[in-house]
Order: sequence, then C-alpha cells, then structure tokens
Amino acid sequence: MNTQLRTERSHGTGLEEPKYVVPKVDIFETGDEYLLQADMPGVGKDAIQISLDSNELTILGHRAVGRDKAATSCSYLHRESVPVNFRRVFVLDPTIDTNRITAEMDQGVLTVHLPKAEKVKPRLIPVTD
Repeated sequence: MNTQLRTERSHGTGLEEPKYVVPKVDIFETGDEYLLQADMPGVGKDAIQISLDSNELTILGHRAVGRDKAATSCSYLHRESVPVNFRRVFVLDPTIDTNRITAEMDQGVLTVHLPKAEKVKPRLIPVTD
C-alpha cells in the first residue's frame, strides 16, 4: 500500500482535522502469533497510542520535529523534516487473543504481537494403543 496523506474537514466548523500518513507495515505469522511491524521513523514510544475497540486495532503515532541541543542557538538553512501524524486501522480476526496483545518500539519500527487464541494454535494429537 502506498503512503497516503488524508485530510478530513470538520462539518460546520471550517477547521481542518490533522493529516495522517499511513505507515507501511509487514505482517508475519508464526505458530503462536501474528507480528505486525509498522515503520514510523522518528516516533518515540511515548508518542504512540494503540487502541482496541471491538475487533478494530488503531495505531496512532506522532513525530515532532525539533532541533537537537547543539542546534538550539542556530537557525535552519534548509529543512525537509516536518512533524507527521501516523494512523493505521486494522480489523482483527476473531482467532486473535486480544487480551494478550503487546507492542514494542525499536529504532522507528513498531512491533505489535497478536497472539493466536489457544483453540487455533497447531497442536500434536497423541496416538494411543
């Protein structure tokens, strides 16, 4: 899916709501879980909100652009980085154990662990005499 910028307008107020960039994701399956990895460069773990409403998982992230400590007394000569709001929504399969979802952020990549419910995990059936 291509990165998209989406703008919505509030009805009646004339105010523009935030623009969102849709982060690119990779989704993997293991025997025990699905792993969702979303690229959100420049977003720290304190700037991420993950919510679950019924079977809808929503990921929000905000990248604030600020100067580093060494550049606080300087002015920009050229600037290409801008603040960005990331947003992506997923509809979860009922086979996911939503009570055990966890997430971690590492170097701009958000990893969401979506454990499979016990009833759908592969298991060995013992054979008896």
